Amino acid sequence: MKLIRAEFENFRLLRDLTLDFSTDDSQKLTVIRAENESGKTTILNALKWALYGDEALPGKRHEFRLSPIDWDITAKINVPISVQVDFETSVRHHKSRILSRRRYRIIRSTSETVSGRNWTPASTTVDLFSLDDSGASPINAPEARIQDELPPELQDVFFTDGDRALSFVETTVSNSTKRGRVQAAIRSLLGLGVIEDALNHVNRAASDLNKEAKKIGFDEELNNVYSELIDVDNDIGEYQGKVEDANAQFAAYDEKLAEVSREIDETLIKGNREELQREIEGTKRQIKQLDSQQLDASKEHAGLFRKMALSRDLMVTVLEKGLSKLDELRDQRKIPNITLPVLEERLKNVKCICGESLDEQDEEGNTRRKHILHLIDESRKADSFQSTVTDLYYASRSLQQHPSVENGLWLTEYNNVLKRRDDLQGIREELGKVLSALETKLDEIPDIDIKGLRQAETDYKAQRDRFQRDSVRYEAHLSRLKEQQLSLSTKRDNLLRRQRRGHRVLAQLDVSQDVKQILERSYDRITNEELKKVSDQMNKVFLEMIGADPDQRAIIQSAEISGDFDILVYGPHSRILNPDRDLNGASRRALTLAFILALTRVSQVEAPNVIDTPLGMMSGYVKRSVLNTAVRESSQLVLFLTRSEIANCEDIIERVAGRIITLTNPAHYPRMLVNEPNVDVGMILRCECNHSAECTVCARRIEIEA
Repeated sequence: MKLIRAEFENFRLLRDLTLDFSTDDSQKLTVIRAENESGKTTILNALKWALYGDEALPGKRHEFRLSPIDWDITAKINVPISVQVDFETSVRHHKSRILSRRRYRIIRSTSETVSGRNWTPASTTVDLFSLDDSGASPINAPEARIQDELPPELQDVFFTDGDRALSFVETTVSNSTKRGRVQAAIRSLLGLGVIEDALNHVNRAASDLNKEAKKIGFDEELNNVYSELIDVDNDIGEYQGKVEDANAQFAAYDEKLAEVSREIDETLIKGNREELQREIEGTKRQIKQLDSQQLDASKEHAGLFRKMALSRDLMVTVLEKGLSKLDELRDQRKIPNITLPVLEERLKNVKCICGESLDEQDEEGNTRRKHILHLIDESRKADSFQSTVTDLYYASRSLQQHPSVENGLWLTEYNNVLKRRDDLQGIREELGKVLSALETKLDEIPDIDIKGLRQAETDYKAQRDRFQRDSVRYEAHLSRLKEQQLSLSTKRDNLLRRQRRGHRVLAQLDVSQDVKQILERSYDRITNEELKKVSDQMNKVFLEMIGADPDQRAIIQSAEISGDFDILVYGPHSRILNPDRDLNGASRRALTLAFILALTRVSQVEAPNVIDTPLGMMSGYVKRSVLNTAVRESSQLVLFLTRSEIANCEDIIERVAGRIITLTNPAHYPRMLVNEPNVDVGMILRCECNHSAECTVCARRIEIEA
């Protein structure tokens, strides 16, 4: 099968886009040049949806919107969505050995009713047409025809996301999931599923023979054996179904467990929201405490300027002169001013302090009294000044001792408070930076409930382990049933040989057993021999891609697919290398591509390899080698490449590419695009520029504008 053309209508950003693919055997590479966010993954999803239906979408249909997110509406509107793919298949006629090609067109369509932010999906329809010179003829059962050409198990083989493809080899995916994917791809391409179906058919035929033979009416012993065989056959069928169901459930929960574990790990790389929130609250509490301490320190700082010690220190020279003058007045007995109160006190008595009479009835006493009154009058004239000086004298007593000047206590206290304030401010600023960083980090973390994810992880693990235990139990019971079936079959055959009517039945059973043995040997041969061929081819392609030479003591010595369908890589001394730790990103991608290309080569299936960003993380020799090898090994190669992936591979592309187009997202203007696009809706634009050209649509800025 080869892709010819694809048309997309209203599939997310693909509002109106047509792609043409090279079908030239000599130039079988199609390059779709597109930068990040330019529709590469969307095209991959759209192609898979067209061929495989809703099951191929990244999410469930009712959860995955197909119509453009920015659809401009003022009322409820129905948006038509469709993807049309033209392809051709090859048919080789055995007698004439002539290879003929047939062309088909598949159209998958649906619609979504969009109203504001809400959308409602309609059912999906698919039509398949045969194309010839006379036009298009409809074909019934299109799904069955597509599955014959491109089995659903091979979606990840024929349509490969450069990152998701690593799930074949990386340990971020559980071993059982990786093994299941590898096994499913190999089984489908090598035709193992057909043989398994044939084996199941033979087993059912043998069981039907037992039922028919019982109706013939043999003796009681043989009839009893047939009855037991029928019961055992039924039980085997039942338990085989249980084993398959348990294994399928185990794989499903194992993949869910891997996904949720990966989501937890990715989230925790950026940080745990709950822990960050606790850190933020704790930092805020520390800041609040510091703010309170800073306020207390500010009050203490302000209080220092109201202290007497500061006044003494600032006025020490003036104080010394003033206090000296006050002492002089005190020595002259001009202060304190106690004359007036003493004289007034004496007038209340009849005797002076000297012992003489102050009695008004006595002439001499009255004369003395008048003299004292005269002194009181004279004292009152100087009272205002002396009172002030007296108050100043007594008030200055506390200033006569100034230990702060002698010991520098106030300055020391001031320096201590100032240092404490500076220290608190420094800590406050650092905590502010910490808080800002934590809040920024919190904003960058997706709003994911880690606690809920951990609970889901626990639940998935419990369910997975339960189905694993069920599978082991069912397998053990199935093994016992098969032993019982073998014993009963042997007993049945011996009894049939003794009876004349049993020879025909025995012959039919022998035929079914012979067919079964042939199918089992074929299955084992394909599993062993063809799997070995795929493994050898993968190893050859992989080592060629990465330029590893085992004879030159390369770190990577070889790669293989084990009998358990594990992709293994070996280093020196046959040491198994861990892809996550021991292989770089380029080698991991090369290993995945080598597996895919080896599988298609050994199976001799002509099919496209559509790969998104295959040369990511690669440079130099490895990038060129991977591109050369992929072109050689694939029957049709479609690569979505960024400009950085194309760099240094231009000469290879010029030589082997039969079709090159460029896709551009107009939303990148003005930061990344030079020219303003002439569109006002979100959509991917196509131009005919090749890998080394630019036009007004796709011209991009090289450097970030300041």
